[in-house]
Amino acid sequence: MEALLQNFCASTGNNDEIPLWIALINGLRPSKAHNVPQATNSLKRLTLLLKSRPEYRSCLGSSLARLFRERKQVSLYVSSGLLSSTGFFSEVNHRLSGRWLPDVIDHGYLKDLLGVLFHRRDDEHWVNAIADEAWADLLQTLLDTAEPVEAMLPGELIAPPRAITEIIEALRMLSYHVAAIGLDPELVHVDPILDEYESPFLAQNAELGTYIDNYKSGWLEPKTTVQDGAHLAVLLDQCRAIKDRIRRRAARFGTSLALSFKLERLDQHLERMHTLLEILGGIQAPQRSVSAVVPHIVSLFKELVRAECRKNRLSDYLGKHLELLSLRVTENAGRTGEHYITLGRDDYFAMLRSAAGAGYIVAFMAAFKIILSRQELAPLNAVVALCLTYAIGFVVIHMLHFTLATKQPAMTANAIAAAIEEKGGKARNLDNLVELVVRTLRSQFAAVLGNVAVAMPAAILLGLAIRTLFGSEFVAREQAEYLLAGLNPFTSASLAYAAIAGVCLFLGGLIAGYYDNVCVYNRIPQRLRQLVWPRRFVSEARMERVADYVENNLGALAGNFALGCMLGGVWALGMLFGLPLDVRHVTLSSAQLGYAMVALDSSSWPMIAMAALGVGVIGLVNLAVSFALALTVALRARNVTFAQGRSLIWLLFKRFSAQPRDFFLPPRGL
Repeated sequence: MEALLQNFCASTGNNDEIPLWIALINGLRPSKAHNVPQATNSLKRLTLLLKSRPEYRSCLGSSLARLFRERKQVSLYVSSGLLSSTGFFSEVNHRLSGRWLPDVIDHGYLKDLLGVLFHRRDDEHWVNAIADEAWADLLQTLLDTAEPVEAMLPGELIAPPRAITEIIEALRMLSYHVAAIGLDPELVHVDPILDEYESPFLAQNAELGTYIDNYKSGWLEPKTTVQDGAHLAVLLDQCRAIKDRIRRRAARFGTSLALSFKLERLDQHLERMHTLLEILGGIQAPQRSVSAVVPHIVSLFKELVRAECRKNRLSDYLGKHLELLSLRVTENAGRTGEHYITLGRDDYFAMLRSAAGAGYIVAFMAAFKIILSRQELAPLNAVVALCLTYAIGFVVIHMLHFTLATKQPAMTANAIAAAIEEKGGKARNLDNLVELVVRTLRSQFAAVLGNVAVAMPAAILLGLAIRTLFGSEFVAREQAEYLLAGLNPFTSASLAYAAIAGVCLFLGGLIAGYYDNVCVYNRIPQRLRQLVWPRRFVSEARMERVADYVENNLGALAGNFALGCMLGGVWALGMLFGLPLDVRHVTLSSAQLGYAMVALDSSSWPMIAMAALGVGVIGLVNLAVSFALALTVALRARNVTFAQGRSLIWLLFKRFSAQPRDFFLPPRGL
């Protein structure tokens, strides 16, 4: 470390000092990014060496001052770590191309130089893990020369130094960006009140101009009274309040990728303005001291290093901008999920009847699938026919107000996540949450029971009816044995296929929530109501009913149709890529088991029993996978972490030991 500092002293100031800074950062960088003690010790050794050797401190401080004096800094403050205005897909393309073909580096810009110094993607870990106090101690040591600002930020005493001027210009640009975002039609669409009153987004820009003029006057005329920026801070707080109000309205009335992109960008710009204003406010003339704002400088430094290390990381970018949309989608699913959770006996038996109706429809869907398998259709025609069979069947189930059991977890998981969110993720009193989970499991059991208890007997009766009417088996013995072999949990890949079906069920729930969001955000019912040409054929009252039906069912219809296409399309993907891909759905599998049973005799009962076990396990896998994925997404979309999972499981186990009946049947008296 001492040899590196000697090189700084040997430099005349005219030489390129960038290699020296790269070597210094390499000396601080730990062998592994997560080795924080090593990084902290290296930083502390450097600080102690600078404190004990004033000549080293002077050389390193002068070199740091030259970095700020000779390089442009505005781009570092207005773009690093902030979303650009290019749009979602343009930014995705830029990040993808930046990973494989990086941008040209210009050492004349401090932003590019920061990326050169902290060039490893994991540098953010040790830089941010080192305590702020350690970084502040190093910076304060460099500032402990005779005249802090003049040494750190050299310039004429009658005007602000270069670094201060760059911050001022960055603030001006950020203010323009905030004003432009605040007046964007996308925000006005969600919150029309923005058109009715004077916009704080414009007012903050005007106030910032006044603040900057006064701030510069403080440097030119030391006796000038410098404003404290309180009025500007109030206007920025008003901008934040409007931003938060738009977020709340978007959570209720729908959002879009463009809107979530702009809200996130607005939030980042407001935070960056706040940080830069804190730094300027602490270096106000006539004191001209940087010491008061060292903590803010350290915080900004860590933020900028993190941003440079993540500038081409696509996962972070997608995560930020899908968060609000995911929340909206899961909230839609959560509201639907509340209707899938029964309370008393009336609700329970209503769920049984609804699930029984779905099982009857699924029996015919399974029969049609078996018929399609015999037609020797071209592969594309076979895939389209299978997808439409599933999709139309699921849509009919919804339109008849029946319930498909495996669709419930994607919905009820969001209702549970919402309950956890209300408790701030702590859920200190778990009794109510335990009761909600018990009701959910009981409702799920009723739905599965209703589906399977009707789908299998309906398939058996239909198979017997075909044998009686036409004198032949609906399913040949060879095909029946093939169907049963595909349900065996030990000799087939039925469990893996059931997991794939669970993923499809989860995606179907997200698609349903997404289209509910689209319906609300794009005001589709209102647009339907104002159409003129349909009124030539239907009455005003019927048109109103159509609009109401679309408002309440568009998401469910889209989700059911997409679910059918996904269940049929998995087999097509497997055929296209030569992979053994398929799906196993518990209700469809139970119907196939029923058709196979008709074609076999008593000698096949061991095979039938094993297939029946497989149907039960398929149902568990379907439910577990879709529920786990839905709950995970719902909690992450709400930024909720639930740390009492073990306590909840223990309480559920105690409840099951004491009252197992409650998990399958409604309590007496309800």
